[in-house]
Amino acid sequence: MSADLPIHDALPALIAAVRARGRAVLQAPPGAGKTTVVPLALLDSGLVRGRIVMLEPRRLAARAAAERMAQTLGEEVGQTVGYRIRGEARVSDATRIEVVTEGILTRRLQSAPDLPGIGVVIFDEFHERSLNADLGLALCLEVAGALRDDLALIAMSATLDAAPVAELMNAPTVTSEGRSFPVETRWRDRPLPRKTRIEAATADLICDALAETTGGLLAFLPGEGEIRRTEALLRDRVPGDCVIRPLFGAMPFNAQRAAIAPDRSARKVVLATAIAETSLTIEDIRVVVDAGRARRARFDPGSGMTRLVTEPVSRAEAAQRAGRAGRLAPGVAYRLWTRGEEGALPAYPPAEIEAADLAPLALELAIWGAAPDQLPFLTPPNPGAYAEAQALLRMLGALDAANRVSDHGRELARLPLHPRLAHMLAVGGPVAAPLAALLAERDPMPRAAPCDLTLRLTAIRDPQARLAHEPDRATLRRIRQEAKRLAPAAKTARKGAMSDAGMAALAYPDRIGLRRAGGAPRFLLSGGKGAYLAEGDTLAGARLIVATDLDGDPREARIRQAIALSESELRDLYGDQIAWRDLCTWSRREGRVIARRQERFGAVTLDDRIWKDAPPDAIARAMLDGVRELGLSWSDAARRFAARVRLLRADMPDLPDMDESALLERLEDWLLPHLIGVKSAQDWRRFDMLDALRAMLDWTQMQALDRAAPAHFTTPLGRRIPIDYDSDPPEISLRLQEMFGQTTHPAVGGTPLRVTLLSPARRPVQTTTDIPGFWASSYADVRRDMRGQYPKHPWPEDPTQADPTLRAKPRK
Repeated sequence: MSADLPIHDALPALIAAVRARGRAVLQAPPGAGKTTVVPLALLDSGLVRGRIVMLEPRRLAARAAAERMAQTLGEEVGQTVGYRIRGEARVSDATRIEVVTEGILTRRLQSAPDLPGIGVVIFDEFHERSLNADLGLALCLEVAGALRDDLALIAMSATLDAAPVAELMNAPTVTSEGRSFPVETRWRDRPLPRKTRIEAATADLICDALAETTGGLLAFLPGEGEIRRTEALLRDRVPGDCVIRPLFGAMPFNAQRAAIAPDRSARKVVLATAIAETSLTIEDIRVVVDAGRARRARFDPGSGMTRLVTEPVSRAEAAQRAGRAGRLAPGVAYRLWTRGEEGALPAYPPAEIEAADLAPLALELAIWGAAPDQLPFLTPPNPGAYAEAQALLRMLGALDAANRVSDHGRELARLPLHPRLAHMLAVGGPVAAPLAALLAERDPMPRAAPCDLTLRLTAIRDPQARLAHEPDRATLRRIRQEAKRLAPAAKTARKGAMSDAGMAALAYPDRIGLRRAGGAPRFLLSGGKGAYLAEGDTLAGARLIVATDLDGDPREARIRQAIALSESELRDLYGDQIAWRDLCTWSRREGRVIARRQERFGAVTLDDRIWKDAPPDAIARAMLDGVRELGLSWSDAARRFAARVRLLRADMPDLPDMDESALLERLEDWLLPHLIGVKSAQDWRRFDMLDALRAMLDWTQMQALDRAAPAHFTTPLGRRIPIDYDSDPPEISLRLQEMFGQTTHPAVGGTPLRVTLLSPARRPVQTTTDIPGFWASSYADVRRDMRGQYPKHPWPEDPTQADPTLRAKPRK
């Protein structure tokens, strides 16, 4: 082994930590050599019994690391050093160091939890915080604690905040200072103007960097589309001695190898995604151009959809990228943002477990037999997102009602696909392999192509087919190769011959869409979300579709790929889940209760009929929603009754709360039995709540209420005048002449009533809480005014001695 790499200074401390504790966290910046040196150093130390397994987050990095280590030993890959990635393995009985992608370790743990024959597991580039790395570390920590106390674990990272990982692993931290080659950082002078296309701005910056520097240039862009567009913009602008090399994960391996291999004949310009951030050493890179964007998968548990979002990079990612310029010599890093904007960048990227679809994780944990809170996760999964993932797995038959894994679930986990696509392949058989490969890959059709999956399947199955939209041939080749690899893994179809649409429906039972009424092609999905197609799409007229790719908009998603489904296919697949449901609901638009019988699959209604004999109590329950929308319907009598109850609650706390908000909260308790026959807003406006309110009080409470707060005041004429308890104090209104002869002031519960005395025309004349005092003082003035206005009515000088009356004076 060459001893000129910085990581060598840290090796003694690392090996000592592994010998003493069996655990270590290694921090080493880009270029230190940790990926290719540490496994060989552990092998040379004689410390390890069994194989050294090192996890890499990407296939290209796994291959490159294995090849570099084998080259160091002067061997071919597959001897002392080998690799195992999806669909390919280069190992032998002599292999002692095995570089694997992260899903490989999970499968080994599930099949043999004690990891026989393995002495050390190394988690390289752990700072990327992939879902499989987090899961692998959690499982390995449990295995080391329960089954294999001799299993050594090492987490290696360039930019990770090591303290939380070291605490989780109960491990010491070993730090390598890294290479001393300086990297000069150059920022923009001012922010990019709004609406500037990132490809154009990056191409300009690359041209500036080529003019100002020497050596190879590595530019970071968020995805393949941006790389291709930037490549097109640069083709006629770069100097003649430059060669442009794209680098992204979906490329054929030979093209990836060409991008990272040295090129002595030309100045290399590599346009790469985040695949080039870590692990890979790209020869002769002296310059980095960072567009400052990263593409991440974001999963919305509410919609069950994942979408790729382009976000600003974190400061840790930017540092990692810049470090690529200083691996072999001093370098320069150009950033497509200002120094001031850098302060607003997040410190670290989010862990994948925080944003990803958790269905694969939920399936693995069900097989392991543990809940998330029973395992040592650095970042525990979100409970809501995890519950949604379990719901999908139950729908696919991978979990039972108690969230225990089924035999079918174990079968799905063995297939190298998302559980949706694994379910489709397991049930549909080998014929489903092309569709599974298509749905697992990026869309081979251009953005302007119709959404119909049948166009894509035609292109895959018939290379000679003439299509209106030219597909991407490289993507088609990858899909065909993956389909060939998947087909042998599938067993014979369980349902016999099945259409492409039927197979798509197997994978996406929650995305079977029924076209809504109206002109625009809008669909309601069986999972309850809305989606729409472009107006002119060839599927715009379809009644039923399966939407296999959506943009993830939580309000109404745009459909990017779909296929038409017949109702007979839907019934054949999910007949046991299609059922008639009787529904009584309040229609806000129509202002009445609607009673329907609907045949439904999930949220999709296949048939809809009037429910003619809906039970009265079902209608009444639906009317409660109408009451909540319309508000309570207060008659004067009901309002007065509620006011009486409210007045006495302080002294009689057993009385019900009749504040409006409390009544609305408890409609089902007191109003429901009285709503029979009430079906519409018009019925409700005519409804008197008094009887329902009175029924809330038992006989004893009613007697106490009538004693302490009577509903009426009986006048000297024997008339019952309702008392208004909404005012303070309670109030009555009556004609002044009706109180003649009243020598005491009326009161309830010891509280004088406020009495409004009215003229013969029923206009207020005087308001008082002291009738005897009024007779003795203000009455004389009132009498003088009233005699002139109402001469036909009696106005005695001494009202205390007069008889009460409502009549005028008799004619003479």
